[in-house]
Amino acid sequence: MEPAKIIEHAGGVIGVSWLLIALPLLGAAVLLLGGRRTDRFGHLLGVATAVASFVVGVLVFLQLLGFDPAERRRVVPLYDFIPGLVDPMGLLIDPLSISFVLLITGVGSLIHIYSIGYMAHDPNRRRFFAYLNLFVAAMLLLVLADNYIGLYVGWEGVGLASYLLIGFWQHKPSAATAAKKAFIVNRVGDFGLAIAIFIIFTTFNTVSFAGVMTSGADASQGSLTAIGLLLLLGACGKSAQLPLQSWLLDAMEGPTPVSALIHAATMVTAGVYLVTRSGAMFFPEGSTAAIAVTIVGVATLLAGAIIGTAKDDIKKALAGSTMSQIGYMMLAAGIGPAGYAFAIAHLITHGFFKADMFLGAGSVMHAMNDEVDMRKYGGLRKVMPITFATFMIGYLAIIGFPLLSGYFTKDGIIESAMEHNATLGWLAVLGAGITGFYMSRLVFMTFFGKKRWEADAHPHESPAVMTWPLIILSAGSIVLGGYLILGNRFMTFLAPAVGLPEHLPSFHPFSVAGLVTLALVAAGAALAWFKYGAGEVPVTAPRGSFLTTFARRDLYGDAINEALFMRPGQWLTRLAVFFDNRGIDGLVNGLAAGIGGTSGRLRRVQTGFVRSYALSIFVGAAILVGAWFVVGNL
Repeated sequence: MEPAKIIEHAGGVIGVSWLLIALPLLGAAVLLLGGRRTDRFGHLLGVATAVASFVVGVLVFLQLLGFDPAERRRVVPLYDFIPGLVDPMGLLIDPLSISFVLLITGVGSLIHIYSIGYMAHDPNRRRFFAYLNLFVAAMLLLVLADNYIGLYVGWEGVGLASYLLIGFWQHKPSAATAAKKAFIVNRVGDFGLAIAIFIIFTTFNTVSFAGVMTSGADASQGSLTAIGLLLLLGACGKSAQLPLQSWLLDAMEGPTPVSALIHAATMVTAGVYLVTRSGAMFFPEGSTAAIAVTIVGVATLLAGAIIGTAKDDIKKALAGSTMSQIGYMMLAAGIGPAGYAFAIAHLITHGFFKADMFLGAGSVMHAMNDEVDMRKYGGLRKVMPITFATFMIGYLAIIGFPLLSGYFTKDGIIESAMEHNATLGWLAVLGAGITGFYMSRLVFMTFFGKKRWEADAHPHESPAVMTWPLIILSAGSIVLGGYLILGNRFMTFLAPAVGLPEHLPSFHPFSVAGLVTLALVAAGAALAWFKYGAGEVPVTAPRGSFLTTFARRDLYGDAINEALFMRPGQWLTRLAVFFDNRGIDGLVNGLAAGIGGTSGRLRRVQTGFVRSYALSIFVGAAILVGAWFVVGNL
């Protein structure tokens, strides 16, 4: 089944769907331009605009459900953008975009509410909420734009907002460095996306999704491959996939709500959205670009899992997990229509259980004087019962515990991958087993075992404004997966936007791959228990093997980037400076010195004595007369 046709629509709530973006953008403008005068109510305004956007999103979703499935792709015209050259700018309301809208505004609103308590004592809290609002507005533009230029504007807005949020505590050199690193690495991916848009316009004479998708079959395979690979490069930057993943773990330098917002519901999901929305560029099945997406996905899910096994920083361990889970989504997106629903369903459920765990980690840090080293935790389940219970639900969901969200969505991806390519499927199974180990390690080091707190630590449960979002997110981590996957409910819902595969897949809880996955997850959890739960956790990290060091240093990603890009870049810069100083400047300065020296010598002829001038005239006349005689005799 092909995607449904797009219908121009401007009635009802869908007609004012621009409010989804305008409300948080207005909040950001008021808080940034209002300055210190808005300090007293800035956090409340930030929350109110995010919640209002969520309410509008729910109303738009309900109106969309009221249409026949074949009519659930509606475009809302906004304004003409470069008339006669580029298609009018508009918002595309369809099952794919509204799914992202509900996730971004829903989970984003809970993160806003949580931030009231987490940032209560920060003197710049108002500015923090302004940046949160700006981030949400940019992400909404990214997923709602009906063309690639609008998507690119939102894409760059997300990059700007992430830079501001990661480096929010700019007084810390590590935070400022992390923000710059995220910004620069993302520019590499953004460059790929920009070139892809240029080629799209040249190839299809349009940048609208509707025009590109209907003309995709008419383009040459070479053009589609080039566009697909460049889009993948853009997706790797935003979604922290290999080889552009190095910024993700350093991004933990920002406040914990930023980590939850970037790693759960917004920025890192943008690449998955881009690949899914651009399906015509990656298929028919078997294209080079589609194969590249699956390879990048499976390589990243394994790399992120390996990194997570050796991190003692609770947020960095969760960041490695995010990298791995996005890899699962990219793998499913690379499979095509048979994997789209599982990719987006896992994206949604991951938004809930990963936000739950990141905010839970923030709750632990809030109670432990901002300590992030899990070796200095232990036994926190007794003093933080709500944080512990909600975190455990997120943990069980991500490892694929039966009947929780991750069990349905991640196992659905594994089954789809197994049917697509057995090698990819078994590698995804291996990644699930490693996930069972590193996530269990995190839980046991934090909440179980002996107390390893510093003397000045007095852990306590977080206030209600921080725990209630955890409870809501954990509830979603329980029920969402089964609701979306069973009966192909979500696949059928997405069909008007992404189409349906020829054969509808079904979830098989007792498949061979499913049983092997559960066994490996259980084995990983048991190994983590014997090593970190029942065993003694050293307060200082012991010297590990090469593999441990390999994981601790993020698979030497920074070292590789330094060797391949940073050092050659420095050499190129030094060569350019040398050429500029000795070459261009040398030529200019040498010419100036030559003219100056010549004029200095000529000045000596001007003595000011009449006899000298008379002698010069006499000598000149003699030369002329002599020359005349010589020429005349020839």
